[in-house]
Amino acid sequence: MIRDYQAIQCSWFLKGKQRLIPTYGQHRGAKLLGTLNYETGEVFVAEAHRYDAKVFLEFLKLVLLKYPDGKIVMILDNARIHHAKLIQPFLEENKARLQLVFLPPYSPELNLVEGFWKWMKETVINNVFYAKVQDILLNVRKFVVDIGRNPDTVINRLCLRM
Repeated sequence: MIRDYQAIQCSWFLKGKQRLIPTYGQHRGAKLLGTLNYETGEVFVAEAHRYDAKVFLEFLKLVLLKYPDGKIVMILDNARIHHAKLIQPFLEENKARLQLVFLPPYSPELNLVEGFWKWMKETVINNVFYAKVQDILLNVRKFVVDIGRNPDTVINRLCLRM
């Protein structure tokens, strides 16, 4: 989730001219789901109004449409919605193409897409004030399009090459 409250990050400013960043403190935000293709550097992001098992199921369907060929292995944390009963029939039906792999607890550093979310937050929301959630979404979309133009940058920043 990309929240609308401001994240303060280290920055440079002239002595006595500290940067002030206003906030509404309403804790709204943009809910996002995403994948990072380790081989190509392609990032696929979908927006959601809520985050529950139904939304996750629809996202899995979008992933299969986005990548119509080959086997897909998704690395996930152990959020309840990733194990929901609602998605089990879909997973069984698509087990030849889609496999979910769950990370051990408290190990987000093992999931490459977490690095992408951190990069996006550093670029889009840190030290920036947005009056509306829609402004955040516009900048998130722009970020995804911009990095999509150079997948080698994504691979070099986020993916380990053997």
